[in-house]
Amino acid sequence: MKIVRPILIFFAFTLVLAALPAYFWYQRSNIILPEFWILFSFISGLTFIVVLSILISQQINPDMYAQTFIAGTVFKILAILAFTVIFLLKTHVDKSVFVLNFIYIYFLNTAFEVYILLRNLRNQNLK
Repeated sequence: MKIVRPILIFFAFTLVLAALPAYFWYQRSNIILPEFWILFSFISGLTFIVVLSILISQQINPDMYAQTFIAGTVFKILAILAFTVIFLLKTHVDKSVFVLNFIYIYFLNTAFEVYILLRNLRNQNLK
C-alpha cells in the first residue's frame, strides 16, 4: 500500500523534529516557549492531515494530484495563519522566541511535506 510508507516516514520525521526542542525543554532553556508543544502539535497534526488527504486523493484520482496538493497547501497556510493570530492574541509570549519556534516547526514540516509528496509523485511517474 502506497500510503503506509509515507505515513511511517512522517511519524519518524516528527519524532526527530521533536528531539531538539525536547532537549531544550528539559534543560529549561529560554529559547522554547512554554506553549511550544501546543504549536508543535497543531502544525504537525495539520501537516499529517494534509499529507494523508493528498495521498488518499492520489489513490482515488491520480489526475487531481496537483490540484489537491495546491488546495491542501493553501488550506494549511490559512489554518496556521488563523491559529497563529489567535495564539498571539490569547497568549503573551516573547515575540523573537515565538518567531524562532514557529520558523523551526513550520518550515521543517512544510519542507518534509513537499519532499514526501514530490517523492511519491516521482515514483508514480516512473511506473
